[in-house]
Amino acid sequence: MNDLARTMSLSASGLKAQAARIKHVSENISNVDTPGYRRKTVAFTLEETGTETRAVRTGPVRLSQADLERIHDPSHPLADASGTYEGSNVDLMIEIADARQAQRSYEANLKAFDQARQMMAGLLDLIKR
Repeated sequence: MNDLARTMSLSASGLKAQAARIKHVSENISNVDTPGYRRKTVAFTLEETGTETRAVRTGPVRLSQADLERIHDPSHPLADASGTYEGSNVDLMIEIADARQAQRSYEANLKAFDQARQMMAGLLDLIKR
C-alpha cells in the first residue's frame, strides 16, 4: 500500500506543477497584445525527497529573452519618433500548443492519482473483511 501512497503523492505533485504551467500559459495568452510583455516559462524538476519518495517541483519563472516584436503604429501612445513601439514576444500558436500539452499532462496525472486511489480503496475493503 505504501507504493500506492507514493504514486498518489507523485501524481499530486505533477498536478500542481501542470496547474502552475497552465497559469503561466494563460497569462501569456492574455498579454499577447500587451506592449513590452515577455513570455513566461517554468521548468520542472524531479526532486528526491527521501530514499524512495519523489516529487515534481516547478523551478523559477523565466522571462523569454527573445526580441520583442516591433510594431509600426504612429498613433500609439508608446510609439517613438519613427512611429514604432515594442509589442510582446508571445506567439499565440506556441501558447495554444503548450496549453494543450499541459492539459493532457494534467489529465494523465489525475487519471494515475484516481487509479491509485481506487486500488488503495479496494485494498482497504479487503483488509476490513
